[in-house]
Amino acid sequence: MLKPLYKNVVLKKEEVEQKTASGIILSTETKELPSIGTVVAVGPKCESGLKEGDKVVFKQYSGTKVTLEDKVEYTVIDEEDILASVE
Repeated sequence: MLKPLYKNVVLKKEEVEQKTASGIILSTETKELPSIGTVVAVGPKCESGLKEGDKVVFKQYSGTKVTLEDKVEYTVIDEEDILASVE
C-alpha cells in the first residue's frame, strides 16, 4: 500500500461509464472524464481535514499515476490540487 509523505494524498479515481437508457455504452474518447476520486491515504502534514473514504474533486491534469502489483491504479496528488469535497 502507498503511504503518502508530507502534504500528499493518495486517490483512487472513480471510473465513470456512460450508458444510454437502452444500455449502449458510449465512447469516452472525445469527452473529458470527471476528476472525482476517493481518498485512500493522507500524508502526515495535510491540513485540510481529509480522511480515508472521502470523495473529492481534483484538478484534471495533476498528480502522478501509480500502478501497484495488484493492478489497481492510484493517483498521488498534492493536497493543494484538491478543489472540493463531495458530500
